[in-house]
Amino acid sequence: MPFAQLVIGPPGSGKSTYCDGMHQFMSAIGRKCSVVNLDPANDHTSYPCALDIRDLVTLETVMEQEELGPNGGVLYALEELEHNIEWLQQGLASLGEDYVLFDCPGQVELFTHHSSLRNCFFRLQKFGYRLVALHLTDSYALTLPSLYISTLILSLRAMLQMDLPHLNVLTKIDKIASYGPLPFDLEFYTEARDLSDILPHLAKENPIMQHPKFQGLNTAVVELVEDFGLVGFETLAVEDKKSMMSLLQSIDRAGGYAFGGAEGANDTIWQVAMREGVGSMNIRDVQERWIDRKEEFDELERREREEDAATGKTPSLTSDGSGEEDSEVEEMRRDMADSGIKVVRRG
Repeated sequence: MPFAQLVIGPPGSGKSTYCDGMHQFMSAIGRKCSVVNLDPANDHTSYPCALDIRDLVTLETVMEQEELGPNGGVLYALEELEHNIEWLQQGLASLGEDYVLFDCPGQVELFTHHSSLRNCFFRLQKFGYRLVALHLTDSYALTLPSLYISTLILSLRAMLQMDLPHLNVLTKIDKIASYGPLPFDLEFYTEARDLSDILPHLAKENPIMQHPKFQGLNTAVVELVEDFGLVGFETLAVEDKKSMMSLLQSIDRAGGYAFGGAEGANDTIWQVAMREGVGSMNIRDVQERWIDRKEEFDELERREREEDAATGKTPSLTSDGSGEEDSEVEEMRRDMADSGIKVVRRG
């Protein structure tokens, strides 16, 4: 039973960067992972590409032969993929039980109302894949009430369209402090509750929003999001190990990997930590790390790197083979309680 993440989101949200970082992270914790590029316009991937849609169809060819623009060309290419789904099935079969990351195009039409991408993933479910849709959004969207409300609507529409286990993720959270103070704590934005509280700030953003007709429209929009009760956000700093592990734990729970992965008795301490939930960050931890005490934590990490460099120690997610483990592994080993459950790998 292979598992997979479908990485969607608007342009600039960090999809390819995420796929590269998550591929490295999974490899480091001992989970076999492959990345599939489904963007026909992406001719240079930063990650090792196990399967590339450009081997089937390229954006340049579609634009030239069908006389389409870039957006229309991407939609046409995904329709080609849908009609040639056997090509994708055969390519995935060669990956065995690898955990797969699908790097999807950034055209929002593909995950808001166009059916080809969704139909392809529904077919993958029939092949036996356990899928989680991961909708990425740049955390810059929190800086303006209008951007945040637009993000809520886009996220809700994507959840309804894709109709899969789904997580919304605010990326580049390590940059949020550089954008200036926010009117609310991060928990307000990630929980997406009591959204009427943001309406006065929206009115201050643009005087036209104070007009009664816009006030009524904005109130209806936030009430719509609240009535569905579906939208919430995880956070991610792709270069931070704890942030990556915390997000992967949420993904594993959403997709069922936490209850039926292929890990067993020979797991590393990081794999066990993933199952036990050790090292996860709640939103208050994220608030403290990246906003309230960011400079203090940055300085602490800088000193740790200098100490590692002075002692010749290379930071790693796993043991370096000499029996020495980094401080985070040692801390997890101390914090990890014996669950009483012993996992035995079948021969």
